[in-house]
Amino acid sequence: MRRRCPTVSVFLVAAALVLAPWTACLASSLPCRYLSQHWNVGGAGFDTAGAATLALTGVDALHHAPWLDRAAVAAATLLAADAWFDIVTSHGATAVALATAEAVAVELPVAFLCVWVAQRSTTEAAGEQHGLATTHEQGAQS
Repeated sequence: MRRRCPTVSVFLVAAALVLAPWTACLASSLPCRYLSQHWNVGGAGFDTAGAATLALTGVDALHHAPWLDRAAVAAATLLAADAWFDIVTSHGATAVALATAEAVAVELPVAFLCVWVAQRSTTEAAGEQHGLATTHEQGAQS
């Protein structure tokens, strides 16, 4: 069995603890309104990244790629973040309602599907790995 070094775990927990007060500082200091010169580029780029990860996840699923779980989790993360930002950056009640409906009807269900694909591929890979180990162990016993 491999011994795990706690350095990465400790670093990640420390980073999370540092982000908590930083987030509070941002929440109280950032302006409620901000004009961006490249909002269209940011939005289109983010949606392009989401489309690319969805396409990658679909192709990986067809080919049973060993990294399918990672592609699916990336796609789910981008979809959930897109839903969040679409809602909180909408202007007016109608726009918020439309963004919320899109999140509930499309983005979040597809994100949950991606999480399910990731979980299923991980479970299948673990089963195959167990099957290979069992076959290898049986061959060694013969």
